[in-house]
Amino acid sequence: MIHVGENTWNLRFFITDLQVEKHLRVRGDQHIGGIMLQLVDPENPKDWSDHALWWPEKNMWLTRTRSTLDQVGVQADALLHFTPMHKILRVQLPDLRYLDCRVDFSIKTFTAVVNLCKDLDIRHPEELSFCKPLEQEHLKKNYGKYPQKKVAIPDPNGPCYLQPAADTNSFIPINSAYKGGSSGSLDRTQNGNLLCAPVSPYNTTPRKGGTAPGTPVMSSPTGTWKNASSNYDSSSSLGDYQENLAASPRCPSPDVRSRLVRPKTLVEKARMNVGWLDSSLSIMEQGIREYDTLCLRFKYYTFFDLNPKYDLVRINQLYEQAKWSILNEELDCSEEQSLMFAALQFQINQLNEFQSYQDSGLDSTFAENGTDDDIDSALNELQITLEGPNSSHDCNITQIPELSDYLRFLKPRKFTMKGYKRYFFAYRDLHLHLYKTAEDSRRGAPVITINLRGCEVTPDVNLSQQKFAIRLEVPPEGGNGPNTEVWIRCETEDQYAKWMAACRLAAKGRSLADSTYDAEVSNIRTLLNLQKPNQKAAVNVDPRSIDSQDYLSPKMLRKLSGKAAIKILEAHANVTKLTLIEAKMKYIQAWQSLPNFGVSLFVIKFDGHKKEELLGVAHNRIMRMDLNTGDHIKTWRYNTMKAWNVNWGIKCMMIQFHDENVVFSCLSADCKVVHEFIGGYIFMTMRSKENNQTLNEEMFHKLTGGWI
Repeated sequence: MIHVGENTWNLRFFITDLQVEKHLRVRGDQHIGGIMLQLVDPENPKDWSDHALWWPEKNMWLTRTRSTLDQVGVQADALLHFTPMHKILRVQLPDLRYLDCRVDFSIKTFTAVVNLCKDLDIRHPEELSFCKPLEQEHLKKNYGKYPQKKVAIPDPNGPCYLQPAADTNSFIPINSAYKGGSSGSLDRTQNGNLLCAPVSPYNTTPRKGGTAPGTPVMSSPTGTWKNASSNYDSSSSLGDYQENLAASPRCPSPDVRSRLVRPKTLVEKARMNVGWLDSSLSIMEQGIREYDTLCLRFKYYTFFDLNPKYDLVRINQLYEQAKWSILNEELDCSEEQSLMFAALQFQINQLNEFQSYQDSGLDSTFAENGTDDDIDSALNELQITLEGPNSSHDCNITQIPELSDYLRFLKPRKFTMKGYKRYFFAYRDLHLHLYKTAEDSRRGAPVITINLRGCEVTPDVNLSQQKFAIRLEVPPEGGNGPNTEVWIRCETEDQYAKWMAACRLAAKGRSLADSTYDAEVSNIRTLLNLQKPNQKAAVNVDPRSIDSQDYLSPKMLRKLSGKAAIKILEAHANVTKLTLIEAKMKYIQAWQSLPNFGVSLFVIKFDGHKKEELLGVAHNRIMRMDLNTGDHIKTWRYNTMKAWNVNWGIKCMMIQFHDENVVFSCLSADCKVVHEFIGGYIFMTMRSKENNQTLNEEMFHKLTGGWI
């Protein structure tokens, strides 16, 4: 420590743009803003307005310019970096393309995502977040309490190794393979200045230079990507750029696809949630540096006001995330479901190729056959079909509808050979009543009564075997004890559609009078029809021209063997009349109908228990689950939650419900990640079409921050 005067000392600053170190004589009562003015060379015409002080040793920004050095704790042995707040970040979109973006590294990650989505024309950015790229090795062990690695902080006098401030995932470092593209290095001059960003392994989508901070920037002068039919130059204008994001290439490069993470067990699926960034911290505070890669993904699986008229980019990126989650076996699919997804994907690829020909002027007849009014009308009809005639959840209170029919019932038990038993089912007011005969329902008491409010509903359908079953996990009366598992088996598709829709609404606390019931029944019937094999396959498509691995998961490819391409074409015959946007919406809708969709898993230990278990976090509930089978042991609804917080000292999550308290530690990720999922989903339920124009960031951080 070198004292120059009684109350002054020399403080070191490293100006990153110039790669020079500067010493200033400072006092403890000096404001940060005044010190920054002293660092700026008045003869240098450079614009320094985007610069701020970064303290590497403390892993923090000094952005409050009115604070003094004493107030923030800066002493004479500190080294501060004078560096731009906006830096280049390589972002991988859900369709696996890379985009070089100028992002503010000094603001909270949530705000950075909001700003980026605004430029990408993606509405409702609160549904997305940044996560670190994972590799297969990250799924081999729990990283929630994995020792953090020391990182090197640039210092003109040599590298200084230190322990970074804790964040939600500092135990997952940015792998060198994700730094600056496939080469893992950047071309720089001897003094460290960047010459040009390398070309990404998936043809980075560029943007013209000279844009405002927070917008994507060009990474190469020849930024084009190719699909099977055309070369698409995305750098011509902003309009072309956004259209580019609304239509993705058929498949990524082999290098990108080889790095995709494919979980094989429920535990590995749970470990995939380790990479989410902390929304309350800045990107820089979480170990991310300029030209590093982050993945932009939909984090919260509740998609508000998904409108084909305004959300072309959002729908396409959502479809792409759904597609890769299915191809990577993140969700389990039956053979019929897999072929339906493959058929919809094939239809989307065909229409994308046709659109490319049309845009290039090779086919001008299609544009003359329709009008904007026809397109708007079709979109409105599609929205009505998907959302119901009324987007609200108002009920018809003039009458209480009922549903009744003969179905089969099974309450599975260990060490029993009993099968399904036939009963007369009557459903009314969220309760399922079982009678021996229809006559008994008119004059006698039910044999069994089941309250469906808050139950877990899982479909079990196999069209080839004519199996239409519904698995229900019913919470106990009073809320204490494990869920009761029961099975309902329908005889026909029509029965299944009606009863499945009723069960799904009952799980949300809605009766048959809900305005969305008819639409739910129609959607279930449509998805069943799409899964039926059709022998009228397209005769003008050669099965040998289809690369089945682009459409089916490895597990399904092994099962279908050489019949995969023919099966895809047979399933495609069911969807040939769908338009491009209809096919994507049907794909998303079918994705949402899969068992365990939207359940984010974590490996945990409950307080007082030694055994590892699974915690599933969904949009309206959390679930205690078996680690090996995924069976739901107990379900807690958010509407019964009184408070939730984190004990940072022992890294435990504590949730208080009306009738009990739940305490657990998270092994596969930081407990802050679980806290943020729960708070984020509660924030999503507060959205409405009346206030959807303004995003209450303060409320989001209050619910997810864990510091209240």
